[in-house]
Amino acid sequence: MNLTYRWLHDTVRARFDSDTAMEAFLPQTLAPDELRRKGDDRYLSAMTQRIFQAGMQHSVVDAKWPAFEEAFSGFAPEAMALLSEADLEESLRNKRIIRHLAKLQTIAQNARFILDIRREQGRGFGAFIADWPATDIIGLWRVLARRGARLGGRSGAGFLRLAGKDTFLLTSDVIARLASADIIARAPASQRDLQAVQDAFNALQQASGRPLCQLSSMLALSIHPAF
Repeated sequence: MNLTYRWLHDTVRARFDSDTAMEAFLPQTLAPDELRRKGDDRYLSAMTQRIFQAGMQHSVVDAKWPAFEEAFSGFAPEAMALLSEADLEESLRNKRIIRHLAKLQTIAQNARFILDIRREQGRGFGAFIADWPATDIIGLWRVLARRGARLGGRSGAGFLRLAGKDTFLLTSDVIARLASADIIARAPASQRDLQAVQDAFNALQQASGRPLCQLSSMLALSIHPAF
């Protein structure tokens, strides 16, 4: 099939009672200025939250997140970069958080990643994220996977979504729709496949003016209804 925005819109619109209902369901992103204003501690918090969500019910992690914020002093990167193994061993005795040593170790690693980007760029991590073009979001995924800890696969995109940066998500339904349109044959396993996906999203975005996150949601809804 030829995947056009008009077909996608009409297919998804048929799932809802009104335009208003459809628009209310679709996700939103933060504006670039909002991303720049967010402190780097919020990005480290979102990275860590996404890492803990991997393989777990998100609601369980989200319910415990206030305890994480308290246990790790609000995730200030300068302090978190200095976390020692002794600090982490102490954290493993805190029953209010999820005690997973390998995931806890990423806090210091990703704090150093954020600080490195800040030094290299001469600006906050939020500005780095805000200024990355949506037309090459897979390039930002590569940076997160290569330089961050446990931010490869779906976790990089999941972190960006949590942080408010526009990105698409490669859920099973999104992959199914792209495969039915012969854009990819299966879940992308190569940079060539990912570029084909990016190109398809760029074409839909150019035709619609919608953010990637909404197009991603619409592709998923074109396979399965919202309710």
